[in-house]
Amino acid sequence: MKSQPLDFEKPIAELEQKLDELRGHSRENNVNLDPEVRRMESKIEEMKRQVYSTLTAWQRVQIARHTARPYSLDYLQLSFSDFI
Repeated sequence: MKSQPLDFEKPIAELEQKLDELRGHSRENNVNLDPEVRRMESKIEEMKRQVYSTLTAWQRVQIARHTARPYSLDYLQLSFSDFI
């Protein structure tokens, strides 16, 4: 199940979707689009840096409560093999 991006993450999610489409197009048509892919990857990283460096207090709470974050049991299952 793919998680829904938060409101302030939507521009990043849209760019990541376009990047996936670009990579798929490159594979399907056997076209070398590596320079464009690298440019888009750097644009995504810059946008992430910009968005996450200017979060409001409420946006930080939203990230902390995000449903896609791991729970304690997720960590316990990875840490111990026979945890009950």
